[in-house]
Amino acid sequence: MKISDFDYQLPPEFIAQTPVEPRDQSRLMVLHRANSSIEHHYFHEVIDYLHSGDTLVFNNSRVIPARLLGQKSDSVTKVELLLLRRLDNGTWETLVHPGKKVTVGDKINITNKPGEADEGMTAEVLERGENGIRVVRFSSESLLEQLGRVPLPPYIHVPLAEPERYQTVYAKVKGSVAAPTAGLHFTPRLLKKLQQKGIQFTFVTLHIGLDTFRPVRVDDPHHHPIHKEYGELSPKTATLLNQAKKQGKRIVAVGTSTVRLIEAATQADDIQPFTGWVDLFILPGYRFRITDTIITNFHLPRSTLLMLVSAFAGREFILRAYEQARRLGYRFYSFGDCMIIF
Repeated sequence: MKISDFDYQLPPEFIAQTPVEPRDQSRLMVLHRANSSIEHHYFHEVIDYLHSGDTLVFNNSRVIPARLLGQKSDSVTKVELLLLRRLDNGTWETLVHPGKKVTVGDKINITNKPGEADEGMTAEVLERGENGIRVVRFSSESLLEQLGRVPLPPYIHVPLAEPERYQTVYAKVKGSVAAPTAGLHFTPRLLKKLQQKGIQFTFVTLHIGLDTFRPVRVDDPHHHPIHKEYGELSPKTATLLNQAKKQGKRIVAVGTSTVRLIEAATQADDIQPFTGWVDLFILPGYRFRITDTIITNFHLPRSTLLMLVSAFAGREFILRAYEQARRLGYRFYSFGDCMIIF
């Protein structure tokens, strides 16, 4: 297996810069693994493919305003910090740009307008990691949300008029630096219609972190260091999923983040309550134990997420589906269109 096995060409004009309105009017590609067939619909029609008794598993993580702008206290160097995960009260692992100019002991002044003397705080660099990773301690954690901005992925260049549009309508638990984008297609009206059809809902939490932004840079994906992400799956959810599985009902994971968590929490084909760090790296050859169906967006070339869906549906089938998506003008990535894989 090589990283080049998961490569494909995507002209920039296929990358969605703004979300579709309303949310459920995005396009939906339907993939059937049993016969390798593909259908084309709109997302609100997903209800026609789900049955009473199916269980939809949503990731209710909420994107935090994790992008902070500042300036080194001893120079005019502008610095951008991206919060990755909270280590302790006031102490965070961050991704710093430009990383080469920020080292241990440096202090960064963070305000709403770097260089101006409004209310702000200081970030002191405690540890230096690789590829721009820095552990920093903030002088006032309470100001993080006030001074931070919601971070959009680097391939989105159009400012978002409404930051809430980069949240799912059911986002609840703060902690992600990127949205679980498969869930962006659901509207309150669609959710109500799904429930009326007898489809069960349950929620897990996986805070999405660094790997959303970090490409795989090694030739052999097995050597890629997967980044840990914090997740929680309650005893109530574990019981509901186990009961559904025993009754022969389908478990439908909304998003690759949900897949990683529910698969990591499964032991001997029995899902367990889970609280902790998830480092499961799903590659082709992995045996899925709990996931029957995946709802997911279209992913970047050479990404761990493309590898995950390839493990579920087969690499050749996924790449053929992506080729059809390009030919038919589907929109890609975070604000793009969606697929459901049976």
